[in-house]
Amino acid sequence: MRITSQLICQAADQLKGFVGLNRKTGQYIVRFSEDSFGMDVADDGIIPVSEFIWAPGPEHAMTLKRELIQLLLDQNINDRINITEPLRVYMNRREVPEISAVRSLVSD
Repeated sequence: MRITSQLICQAADQLKGFVGLNRKTGQYIVRFSEDSFGMDVADDGIIPVSEFIWAPGPEHAMTLKRELIQLLLDQNINDRINITEPLRVYMNRREVPEISAVRSLVSD
């Protein structure tokens, strides 16, 4: 199967869970319910994992950040987060620049 940037972006959008910055430790943590962060993460700092890995890029584009995906991988819960093969390939192909894309909300 040929892994394209479109497949990588789709895999990024299918990630599950939420990320929050723990105010006490200064580290990002992943939970699978917004309610499970407790007092250590501010309510307005809870971000869906699928949004967490994108950062503002040039003009109106966003960049799929390997360093943020790596933060998720370091937590060793890849199956629960739903990290699939296209994202693994993206992480292993460091010689290829990070993906930049214009993202928009598509209604069903």
